[in-house]
Amino acid sequence: MTDLTSPPANEATLPPAGEATLDELREMLAPVIASNAAFDGWGEDALAMAAEGMGADVDVARLAFPGGAVDMIDAWFAHTDREMEARWPAERLATLKVRERIQMLVEARLEATAPDREALRRAVALLATRPGTATRLAWRAADRMWRLAGDTATDYNHYTKRAMLVAVYGSSVTVFLGDESEDFADTRGFLSRRIDDVMRFEKAKAAATKRATYRPSLSRFVGRLRYPAV
Repeated sequence: MTDLTSPPANEATLPPAGEATLDELREMLAPVIASNAAFDGWGEDALAMAAEGMGADVDVARLAFPGGAVDMIDAWFAHTDREMEARWPAERLATLKVRERIQMLVEARLEATAPDREALRRAVALLATRPGTATRLAWRAADRMWRLAGDTATDYNHYTKRAMLVAVYGSSVTVFLGDESEDFADTRGFLSRRIDDVMRFEKAKAAATKRATYRPSLSRFVGRLRYPAV
């Protein structure tokens, strides 16, 4: 999988916790809360411990997550997206084929959560009771990955690509949470096969669209009879 040893570039720009805005505090606390959530769950204890450990006022920290556990998970997933993008900036992705870009981005996102897999497990369980929020967060991640991969589609392909990636990512998370293989080899293999399936589907869809473009059209034929070219 990708190398996640270096910290995200944006971390160096954040101020001390006591001087941070609510948005900055939310960003700073998110990964620390996740580490605590692996043991304490996504709740008040994880938040208070993270705030105290960073020297932030606990009451102010609560204001940064008005939605409680769901907001904490949302912020952690956003942090994961930033890590993913920091490891795979546009210039690095540009050297890869589209299929490889998607695989590397999904792997980077999964591995960013690897130190806190139990927190991810708890987050998935909690979001299962909130399907609307779960769908929104999954779609946001898929959209981020496709945009990083260079996708500029604005027609129905924009939606089908993201819907398929949501399915691929979701099933890969399920495998990832139970993966005990070395370097998550089982997850990487599963992900690779699923992406291959998607690419085959995309090629078949493109071929079908091309055939439809040149297929004889009865309506066009009748129209030409009625309105012949001059």
